[in-house]
Amino acid sequence: MKQPLIKALLGLAIVMLMAVGPGAPAKAADVICYNCPPQWADWASMLKAIKADLGYDIPFDNKNSGQALSQLLAEKANPVADIVYYGVNFGMKAKTLDVLEPYKPKGWDEVPAGLKDADGAWTTIHSGTLGLFVNKDALGGKPVPACWKDLLKPDYKGMVGYLDPSSAAVGYVGVVAVNNSLGGNENNFTPAIEFFKGLKKNDAIVPKQTSYARVVSGEIPILFDYDFNAYRAKYTEKGNFAFVIPCEGTVVFPYVVSLVKNAPDKEKAKKVLDYLLSDKGQAIWTNAYLRPARPIELPPAVKAKFLPDSDYARAKSVDWAKMESVQKGFTDRYLAEVR
Repeated sequence: MKQPLIKALLGLAIVMLMAVGPGAPAKAADVICYNCPPQWADWASMLKAIKADLGYDIPFDNKNSGQALSQLLAEKANPVADIVYYGVNFGMKAKTLDVLEPYKPKGWDEVPAGLKDADGAWTTIHSGTLGLFVNKDALGGKPVPACWKDLLKPDYKGMVGYLDPSSAAVGYVGVVAVNNSLGGNENNFTPAIEFFKGLKKNDAIVPKQTSYARVVSGEIPILFDYDFNAYRAKYTEKGNFAFVIPCEGTVVFPYVVSLVKNAPDKEKAKKVLDYLLSDKGQAIWTNAYLRPARPIELPPAVKAKFLPDSDYARAKSVDWAKMESVQKGFTDRYLAEVR
């Protein structure tokens, strides 16, 4: 009895395959983006728009920049990802490690020279200003800190968080911001080392992953983070949130995308990269309080939600190529002297 049934089922399967035919289109594979987390830079809205306009499903991915690069290296012989998003310093590293394929998305010519690799290995899609993302309700009545040095006060013991600078791009950006603002430079990270030693004594919280939700919940009252995350919380979450550009100063940091070398879905990946730099894509970033890479003005309604230009005057650009070249030296000191 079983054999006739099996034969009948096999026959039905063959008939169905013949009906479909060898040339029938299969379901499009997802484009894989490493380090595209929904709670960071509002990738959730961007990926939803890509699905609506291009028809591509791109799964959320919660790696940080360092983890994304490590995964690309581990998979170099057999890539899984199609595109990767990370801090500019990791884009520079990825190019030297030969895991990227040059590609200049549509709109690439309008991105300023300092915000893109000349060969197209990485291209900035937006930038953010680093500062303090504060949950005011979680401060227990204490004032919102105004300066980096305020964070070393006993009042803020156990309240300050920063992402691990040995792994996450935003962690290292925080280091550069503190170091430059407190008198250091690319040849002298001692001000930052001493500062982070002080934070450790003050029971700093040091996660490896994006921690937006932990600030919103009040678990981390003060986090080294970008303006775009703080504004998102301030204007979309229930609670009382603030963004602070410290009195000593800070830095502006570009985030970039790349095409992965030997990407499984290269042509689809190129269309996604084109979309990120398109007028519509850049507008989506501005709606998420990000500075677009192309010279597109922030809509007045969005700009009105930012801190005044006088505060942003304390935010400086730095030579991230130099900062990338000295990153390992800082990381070694951090691991030996702080962590």
